[in-house]
Amino acid sequence: MKRLIATAFALTLIVLPPAEVAAWGASGHRMVGQAAMRALPEELPAFLRTAEAAAQVGELSREPDRWKGAGQPHGRERDTAHFVDMIEDGRIMTEAGPHIRDLPTLKSEYDALLLEAGIKVNDAGYLPYAIMDAWLQVVQDFAYWRVLTAAEARETDLARQAWYREDRLRREALLLRDIGMLSHYISDGSQPLHTTIHYNGWDRDTDNPEGFTRSRQTHGLFEGDFVRDRVNLQGIEAAMTAPRLDGFDLRARTADYLLVALDQVVPFYRLEKAGGFVEADPRGVDFATQRLAAGASELRDLIVLAWRESGTRSIGWPAVKVAEVQAGTVDPWLSMIGQD
Repeated sequence: MKRLIATAFALTLIVLPPAEVAAWGASGHRMVGQAAMRALPEELPAFLRTAEAAAQVGELSREPDRWKGAGQPHGRERDTAHFVDMIEDGRIMTEAGPHIRDLPTLKSEYDALLLEAGIKVNDAGYLPYAIMDAWLQVVQDFAYWRVLTAAEARETDLARQAWYREDRLRREALLLRDIGMLSHYISDGSQPLHTTIHYNGWDRDTDNPEGFTRSRQTHGLFEGDFVRDRVNLQGIEAAMTAPRLDGFDLRARTADYLLVALDQVVPFYRLEKAGGFVEADPRGVDFATQRLAAGASELRDLIVLAWRESGTRSIGWPAVKVAEVQAGTVDPWLSMIGQD
């Protein structure tokens, strides 16, 4: 068993399968989703900028943790999406592993590299791919929403207009769900212990020159009870950073984001050793707040970037360009409802 964790609700040690360490807890995931949605700018569709949408995304942000226990192959394929275990220089698992900045395009290629390096796929995790996959899904959702909204506004046939409206509403529900999935994996990536081989106490097979804890309760007690009891939504919103929306490259941005969290692993363990996560120590509260705010800031930015990217896409079959439908030069009916 690679991953062991004590729950936030008991002091007894519980042995879990490799991937069943949850990043943050329900409270942390919920607050990241809510904070990001509440910070969306006016360029985003109005249905996303409501209190109800923020609440929905907050709840849906918890969903990938609630999938657990469904059985195989569901569990093994999805549970390893929550983390990526890196050593200090950004390589996956060992010096022989690929660097986070040099990951191949496909997850199957990544798996092959790990196996070639003698690394078990399930031990390494594939969080960067989960983030990229979730973002691309949100882009696609937004592209369909743009087309459906434009077509509904122009359509004069009442039956077709009604169908466009119904499909737009379906797409809005899917967008909330899919943003919730993106929120979950972005939140996972803001938790330093989801980016390191030292994911639950300092790894017992490595040197420990600073004498950091090796307790298998470290992970759960930090992200569970501590966050629930000591961190609040208002503090996260106040700590969010300014938007970063220029020069976007999905793969580079994902690597940079995860490496920032990796850089916080040693500071986390130093703070834990100094008693920073005992009761309401302000040092621990600030650390957790800053990390959750980093997740909320990244999620806000990725939603905006997905919206902007969606205007450049082609969707449906036969494919139609979003920009042409919005300009009124293409009728998307058959592409949307299907020719067969």
